[in-house]
Amino acid sequence: MAVEEEGLRVFQSVKIKIGEAKNIPPYPGPNRMRDCYCTVNLDQEEVFRTKIVEKSLCPFYGEDFYCEIPRSFRHLSFYIFDRDVFRRDSSIGKVAVKKEDLQKYHGKDTWFQLQPVSADSEVQGKVHLELRLSEVITDSGVISHKLATRVLECQGLPIVNGQCDPYAAVSLLGPSRSEAKKTKVKRKTNNPQFEETFYFEVTRPLSYTKRQFDVEEEDVDKLALRVDLWNASNLKFGDEFLGGVRVPLRVLGQAGVHDAWYFLQPRENGGKSVKVEDLGSLRLNIVYTEDHVFPSEHYTPLRDLLLQSANVEPVSASTAHILGEVCREKQEAAIPLVRLFLHYGKIVPFISAIAHAEINRTQDPNTIFRGNSLTSKCIDETMKLAGMHYLQVTLKPIIDEICTEHKSCEIDPVKLKESENLETNRENLRQYVDRIFNVITTSGVRCPTVMCDIFFSLRESAATKFQVDQDVRYTAVSSFIFLRFFAPAILSPNLFHLRPHHPDPATSRTLTLISKTIQTLGSLAKSKSANFKESYMAAFYDYFNEQKYADAVKNFLDLISTSGKWDQKSIETPIMLKEGSVKVTIKRVDGKGSKAPKGRFMIKRAQGRNRFGMKNFKKRWFRLTNHEFTYHKTKGEGALCSIPIENILAVERLEEESFKMKNMFQVIQPERALYIQANNCVEARDWIDILTKVSQCNRKRLSTYHPSAYLNGHWLCCKLSADTAPGCSPCTGDLPANIQLDVDGDRETERIYSLFSTYMTKLIKMQEACGSKSVYDGPEQEEYSTFVIDDPQETYKTLKQIISAVQTLEQQHTKYKRDKFKKTKIGSQEHPIGDKSFQCYIRQQSENTTYSI
Repeated sequence: MAVEEEGLRVFQSVKIKIGEAKNIPPYPGPNRMRDCYCTVNLDQEEVFRTKIVEKSLCPFYGEDFYCEIPRSFRHLSFYIFDRDVFRRDSSIGKVAVKKEDLQKYHGKDTWFQLQPVSADSEVQGKVHLELRLSEVITDSGVISHKLATRVLECQGLPIVNGQCDPYAAVSLLGPSRSEAKKTKVKRKTNNPQFEETFYFEVTRPLSYTKRQFDVEEEDVDKLALRVDLWNASNLKFGDEFLGGVRVPLRVLGQAGVHDAWYFLQPRENGGKSVKVEDLGSLRLNIVYTEDHVFPSEHYTPLRDLLLQSANVEPVSASTAHILGEVCREKQEAAIPLVRLFLHYGKIVPFISAIAHAEINRTQDPNTIFRGNSLTSKCIDETMKLAGMHYLQVTLKPIIDEICTEHKSCEIDPVKLKESENLETNRENLRQYVDRIFNVITTSGVRCPTVMCDIFFSLRESAATKFQVDQDVRYTAVSSFIFLRFFAPAILSPNLFHLRPHHPDPATSRTLTLISKTIQTLGSLAKSKSANFKESYMAAFYDYFNEQKYADAVKNFLDLISTSGKWDQKSIETPIMLKEGSVKVTIKRVDGKGSKAPKGRFMIKRAQGRNRFGMKNFKKRWFRLTNHEFTYHKTKGEGALCSIPIENILAVERLEEESFKMKNMFQVIQPERALYIQANNCVEARDWIDILTKVSQCNRKRLSTYHPSAYLNGHWLCCKLSADTAPGCSPCTGDLPANIQLDVDGDRETERIYSLFSTYMTKLIKMQEACGSKSVYDGPEQEEYSTFVIDDPQETYKTLKQIISAVQTLEQQHTKYKRDKFKKTKIGSQEHPIGDKSFQCYIRQQSENTTYSI
């Protein structure tokens, strides 16, 4: 979700690999082992949780997490918890990375020391304060100075143990000062509106002189205002600290007035001192990305260069191919290129062009597409995007079964347990391999069209280049569909969204053996048993040394490498797409079951209930398949309500003002609306995305909707009084079901610009290489040998155009940063005092300004 900033969209995303923890302190008991899991938090909001690793002080997680960040944040935090069956899970330690420090660890495997978790340091949110110093003449004629402190509101306070009942404690700090005053408690809100004013006496002179109209500077310097936010708790342990700020009175200046927002800070010297090395460490790989996307017209020159790549002769002189040459990793270039070409419907001609060029450079058919080239990475990324639903339909049911049955499939005699039987394990493994092989080789009709067209191009190019080798038309395709698509998905189902977490060690071993066998079956190698280094695998593969397996693979490859669109057959077996526990309420449409008019929707609240009452909302288990959306009282019970996918007219966010609840969204049906509260902002976005995707093709989808509820005689969003008023906002998902839905072309072009900008020195060096190759006929210099340059003159021409387009965009970004810096006010709601990332930005801009002058 983008944040709009004066015509510019800002996207934030984070990709995290949670590796393992080491040297966790032992449990203080006879067992000493712990059952640990790790959470990912945006400030104090949990957005992801790993599986529980039982009985270990060095738990390995091996889990990946990616999310678009829909709001601002200050810290990306990771907590290690120890599960407790009888009490609340206890926190062992945490890693908190400030937003401004994320780039230090970008894409690097890093060990972080776990820090102690203290209630005094777990803060988030901001507070709005207004301070005013004034003179007061007492009844006796003495002049004193009083400080009026107005606590207006707070935003984004943490929710503690499922509730937030905040109040503020205000005190004036200084020599012999200990006055403290409290606001009223605001119940059930983490965005409280206080609007309370407190008065503190600052100076009380004994006699009147002219000088004493002004506050003594040394007196003010010694005083400070302290505002602490607390959660009023009913527990015996007392109120919980939510954060505080300390404001020195010298900020009042000559005017005697100060109005500003402040970020809440941890309490000084709070919590118990714990040796850092006693808590262990956590290995993480963090990739944080922030894209500043301009309006589309800014990207026209660079975008046009990129989209012409498939038509450039030779393709090595094209803009897209040059991006792959200058990037450190081909994957860096492949991800935005594939998404951009998919968005504009040019992915097949582009991949066909670069694949044809790579095949022509290959001398041995046995090494075709074996390297990590731009072609192989682009095809990998295309299969991930276009083939994800195909994987879900084909593999998810059998993968789920393997992960839940826990059948023993170990066939290595060395690793066999005493209680296990080798022949039984072989039979278990053989049955699994047979079933997965069958579902794959019979799934050709469901292979996405874009993948079929790419495979057709690979097959034709390979067969033309290596006419003697009759099998090359199969191996060129199988090297992708089996080696890079199905086999990795079986090996690591969590990375392909087939399972929520990394499998346990025993199941992971079973999936490894299956993946190896499937990969070999799909390779069509002449001597397959020789492909296995392990003798036990070669012996196991004898089960599959039958011609029917090779014939099935060839028939499957023939089917998926035929160009043309296949009719997608309906899938009779429901495939579970997402499930989870959230809160829900139902609002029915007026008219006793009559269908809502097209483009409008009428909602009334439940009779006899307070709209803010929790009775309206029940916690339910939700389940989404490709057939229906259901909710249940608990997981595994029968459905309380079932919504056919074809009855979903729209899925949109519900503004917080409707029920004073965060992370709300609405599922609109012909006769009712389902209001749902997700557990956090990332989960809400995930539910909206997947529900929108599965209902995109519904014929009766609404084009407009009301983002807020109809309450007190009017719509809260547009203020119209007629409950039949048409929706005031366009539905965000009102587009045809297509892979282009997930792609923002301007955002991908911005990412490509960022890559070119990062590797500008390589672009210049490549220009030099073109000049060297054109002028000298001898052997090229070693520093230029890494570049593929087939036509120096054409490549130089393209490089010149790229550098010009990148420099133009660079000027746009510089102008935007300068304009933003001029307009930004420290202490505003957008940039509260205490925002370290903004202070870093100010320093950076100051340095840039000094340098330019």
